[in-house]
Amino acid sequence: MKRSVAACLGLSAMLMTSCAGVDLDDSPNVGPCPVAGTLYDASRVVEIDGPERHENVVFTGEIQGLRGFCRYVGTNPITMEIEIDFAFGKGPKATASTHTYPVFVTVTRRDRSVLAKERFDIQVAWPAGKDVVRHTETVPGIVIPRANETISGSNFEVLVGFDLTPEQLAYNRSGTRFTINVAKPAAGQ
Repeated sequence: MKRSVAACLGLSAMLMTSCAGVDLDDSPNVGPCPVAGTLYDASRVVEIDGPERHENVVFTGEIQGLRGFCRYVGTNPITMEIEIDFAFGKGPKATASTHTYPVFVTVTRRDRSVLAKERFDIQVAWPAGKDVVRHTETVPGIVIPRANETISGSNFEVLVGFDLTPEQLAYNRSGTRFTINVAKPAAGQ
């Protein structure tokens, strides 16, 4: 599903300049694309109803891959699109066949400050008899202005992850893992 996040990722007025009218000629980029990645602590989400046991898992989600594509020449800003591969699991305690997962996309100066952050929801529906759904989300329209033509994409990062509660973040940092495939174990296991 292609998702149009608010123009220029809803960035501040400084970042929203040059959202349209980017000259896309056949020239090669003047430098590398920004790094696109996911934060390890935010790359998965596990919802549990009750004690931390397999039979209490409600929903899980995991970012399984990420690709970034960019374009910039001359003095143009960096225009970028990312594709995020997700796997979503429905556990034994799930009472619905749909669930909404909050996700964020952040643009940062490399290893420094956050320039912009946008949150959006992904609605997932499981077909009857399925406990796992895989999905690729496309986020276009990321525009990163450059102070001048000597600034390359290597000065920026685009990071994605699940927008977690403090408890979910603590759970991820604890090292405990429930995988996306949370269907009931076979007898004798």
